[in-house]
Amino acid sequence: MFEALPIKVLSDLVPFALVLARVASLFAAIPVFGSRVVPNRIKVPLIFSLALLIFPIVKPAVVPAVGDTIGLGLLVVRESLIGLTLGFLSQLIFAGVEFCGQQVGTQMGISMAALFDPATQNNVPTMAMFEGVLATMLFLALGVHHFFIRAIVESYQLVPLGAWHIDEGVLKFLIQASSGMLVIAIKLAAPVGVALLATSVALGIVARSFPAMNVFMVSMPLNIGIGFVILGISLPVFLRVLEGAFGGLAGQVRVLFKLLA
Repeated sequence: MFEALPIKVLSDLVPFALVLARVASLFAAIPVFGSRVVPNRIKVPLIFSLALLIFPIVKPAVVPAVGDTIGLGLLVVRESLIGLTLGFLSQLIFAGVEFCGQQVGTQMGISMAALFDPATQNNVPTMAMFEGVLATMLFLALGVHHFFIRAIVESYQLVPLGAWHIDEGVLKFLIQASSGMLVIAIKLAAPVGVALLATSVALGIVARSFPAMNVFMVSMPLNIGIGFVILGISLPVFLRVLEGAFGGLAGQVRVLFKLLA
């Protein structure tokens, strides 16, 4: 009667719970789907449906023997940490974008203008939210979320159940990946930063040449105008840098799987 269901016998409940833990933790960590913008009444059925679809494909052949509830709970925690680690790699890119927006907003003089971000439930600078929305649109347009679903399926071929661990190699890899966040932020903020630096130098020369001129009143709207113009001109560079960062996630995930295997 229930032959078409992925879970046919009671012995499949434990493996399915482990698959569900890995899928749920990934969706809790990746951008867009893990944010509070997506309500729980949508996330919960989506995660459960994906786990049902993935389970017949990745159904673990061998489940580690657990003799008590504590052992099973630790196994679920380890499975959840695998999904959280995968989502952490993508969150680093968005953290770099937000840091870039904060730096650009500070240089333009609009850092005091903040908006409520429903994704983080915090007030963030306007430029950080603007660039975060651009990064989110590119994330969805490139189908990076599909890549993470494939990564979950492929992870069972390299990372068996309960194989998550922290050693020197994994820790070094995560630190190097975190340092890449600053590199992305510098690349994204460089065009506007260089232009505004040249503007400040030019205004300093004008201030020395015309002492009676109120340079402060001129610099504020000038920095904002030049910042928006350069930001619009450098938008293809912004998207190209993010495209390269998202494209590099595949290599980072493969390295992580080898370290966890």
